[in-house]
Amino acid sequence: MVQVGYVDADILDSIRREVMKAFHGSICEVSEKIVALPREAYNQVRRQFLSEALLNEVFKVALEMENKIGESCIALGVADVDIYAPGMNFIFGEAQCPGRSAVISIFRLRPEFYGGEPNRDLLVDRAVKEAIHELGHVFGLKHCENPTCVMFFSLHVGMTDRKTRTFCRKCAAKLSHIIN
Repeated sequence: MVQVGYVDADILDSIRREVMKAFHGSICEVSEKIVALPREAYNQVRRQFLSEALLNEVFKVALEMENKIGESCIALGVADVDIYAPGMNFIFGEAQCPGRSAVISIFRLRPEFYGGEPNRDLLVDRAVKEAIHELGHVFGLKHCENPTCVMFFSLHVGMTDRKTRTFCRKCAAKLSHIIN
């Protein structure tokens, strides 16, 4: 896992621990490296960053890790800026599907973004769901029609709140087939 811009270390560690639980037996470490937010990714009119540019920077980190340790690696970037993809008002994350990298943003996962009180536990719960979701894409999973499956597409934060941190039976079976 790698920071894209500044993200609180405690939030990163919480996501890391839950990702390891979701992907049994996986190793997930928080890199000391901090990926700079690409200036060219910032859209001044929208006041948002283009997610693809952040994803490309995270992919470079995955390749660096692979070269360093000599085996394939997946890099998850975590940002605390508003991100978007073409044709979308905003997104919570994006991934190569399948691939080596994914990126999530905690910016719109914060309760205070919607006028609520800051709530660290709710923020972490939402971030974990989006991290697992995007990593599911990295392993080749598509969106699921089950609204409680972590692979369900979230159009808004309420949909993220409704889904669980786990894969439904169908998605879990597909993931097991892909990984094993």
